Amino acid sequence: MAQPATAPTEEDLNPRRWAILGVLVISLLVVVLDNTVLNVALPTIARELDATQEQLIWSINAYSCMFAALLFTWGVLGDRYGRKRILLIGLSFFGAASLLTAYAQTPLQLILFRGLMGAAGASVLPVTLSIITVVFPPRERGRAIGLWAAAVGAAVAIGPVLGGFLIEHFWWGSVFLINVPIVVVGLIAITMLVPETKNPKPGRLDPAGVVLSIGGLLLLTYGILHGGDTQDWLLWTVSVPIVLGLVLLTWFILIEKNSDHPSLDLSLFRIRSFVAPLTAVSLAFAAMSGSLVFLTFYLQTVRGWSPLKAGLFVLPVAIGQILGAPRTQKLVARFGARTVITAGLSLVTIVYVVITQYSTTTPVWGLLLTNFFLGLGLGITIAPCTTRMTLATPPQRSGAGSAVQNTVRQVGAALGVAVVSSVVATMYSNKLSPAVTALPSDARKAALDDIQSAAVVAGQVGGTAGQQLFDAATTAFLHALHWAAILSGLMTLAALVVIQLRLPATAETAAWEAAAPLEGRREEAVHPVPEAAPELP
Repeated sequence: MAQPATAPTEEDLNPRRWAILGVLVISLLVVVLDNTVLNVALPTIARELDATQEQLIWSINAYSCMFAALLFTWGVLGDRYGRKRILLIGLSFFGAASLLTAYAQTPLQLILFRGLMGAAGASVLPVTLSIITVVFPPRERGRAIGLWAAAVGAAVAIGPVLGGFLIEHFWWGSVFLINVPIVVVGLIAITMLVPETKNPKPGRLDPAGVVLSIGGLLLLTYGILHGGDTQDWLLWTVSVPIVLGLVLLTWFILIEKNSDHPSLDLSLFRIRSFVAPLTAVSLAFAAMSGSLVFLTFYLQTVRGWSPLKAGLFVLPVAIGQILGAPRTQKLVARFGARTVITAGLSLVTIVYVVITQYSTTTPVWGLLLTNFFLGLGLGITIAPCTTRMTLATPPQRSGAGSAVQNTVRQVGAALGVAVVSSVVATMYSNKLSPAVTALPSDARKAALDDIQSAAVVAGQVGGTAGQQLFDAATTAFLHALHWAAILSGLMTLAALVVIQLRLPATAETAAWEAAAPLEGRREEAVHPVPEAAPELP
């Protein structure tokens, strides 16, 4: 059995590591801001670009799919050529892609440019997390990752509020244009503070793996989305992409399993301290991503609130994450990771049960309280899960390890949006169909697409008939939203079961170990450590 190397002394630690963490957080903010800003802008984009719900979902999933598919490659590139260098390159391309997206003229352009943003943004999460893994020793890593996770919560707060303000005062493209100055600040700070690190024994690139993973994810996601849109899962344009996507992803896994330079480090999946929290976080992200899209339409279309007011209602989610995530290290030290993560997932599951009771008259205080507990539950779930995964990854493989974390999580988010949106589309149209039989075919089809289109049709009809149509669409949408919440709750409940059954009671770590390759090692070579070490003064 391999023996752990001696932990670094105080002299070995980077004295600027906390300042470096601040710089990495700035880089992270720009990627997270992009998705939270977009959610608030969706109803406006639907009107301005005449986009259908399927096109809007693809504007989200084009980003997520490209992001997930290229995380492998960016992680390997960071380990091979230098994480600081890759972070600078990725952020620069992200800024350029944001500029193109801001001036998109059609839904297709929006989808394509969002895909470019995802491809560039994929560099940020694995590289920032791998730098944290290298710069911080195990005893401080839990606190550093807690602050890293809290930054995500801050972005969740800033994004919708800033997006709502920009939508009300400028054109919709401004929500993407704001990325440019943030990128510029991030590039300057990274250049000045972040040290260059790389794996002294990097792996080769894996072009075949990249192509297969991108193709498989895109086909699978398209098939699921198109199935929800057509409600005919036996249609060849639905079934063929799903089957081909699964075939390509299976082929991808087989190639990675037998490759000596895989994009996906399958050896990490032999470590329970890595797999159990990864599964839980991926399910939690799938549930959250799938539900938040439709909660935005609930606030703006059903409740009739402005984008800014709707954005302000996301603030409690962020406050909950900011309060919860940084405190998880002390909670884990006292109660153990399994207990803390279980508590977080239980809280999130209860929140989804509450959402099944949302109506047109749900009190404002109830919405605020629900959002706060959603953020709190996510905060005390994500931070300890991420800490467990990074502890199980050797620093010399931190790029690949963090890439696997974020890839699986993003795949979960993309498929969560696809699956939940398909359920919502099916439930909504089935519920509304009896109320639109008298409408002309074009108007009937538009009303059945989504509630935003139904509101437009109701306005065109006008009078009592228009109000009745909008009321019927609202009832159908709430019915679909409740089913989305049920599905999301089942996902987090499944995550809770995984944590209870599969997460080891004692943390395991390969951190600061001699640079022996991870391949071929059994899980027993990953050493148990205390749940958390005492914090430094």
